[in-house]
Amino acid sequence: MATVRVQAEAFEVSAEMAALTAGRVDVGGIGCFVGTVRGADIAALELEHFPGMTERAMAAIAAEAEARWSLLGCTLIHRVGRLVPGEGIVLVLAASAHRQAALDATGYLIDWLKTSAPFWKKEFRADGSHSWVAARDADDAAAARW
Repeated sequence: MATVRVQAEAFEVSAEMAALTAGRVDVGGIGCFVGTVRGADIAALELEHFPGMTERAMAAIAAEAEARWSLLGCTLIHRVGRLVPGEGIVLVLAASAHRQAALDATGYLIDWLKTSAPFWKKEFRADGSHSWVAARDADDAAAARW
């Protein structure tokens, strides 16, 4: 069963891993991706979403990944609100009996979150300017491999 959350608060990777594997002895590997806000000229990144719709979309893709890779569980956490460089923005965990399934599922889930999840990002630069973040061809190409 997947854990899916959209939240303003920071997440704690070790606590989320512990929750994912609590009481399980069948987990042989956990794929983990932590995305952080980056950018030398970025003062902040602001994320918006449609509550309810976003969580449903994330839950559906998590269920698809669990079935496709026979996962023992997964966790998807995406933050919203105003974040500054260095802060964690997204966490993907995928647990399986074997490492390759966990790693593949983690890659699939983060590529989906990057290209298809209903989030909108606005960058605020140090000079006071701001703009919405546009989709990148490289992200679409990465997602196309799945």
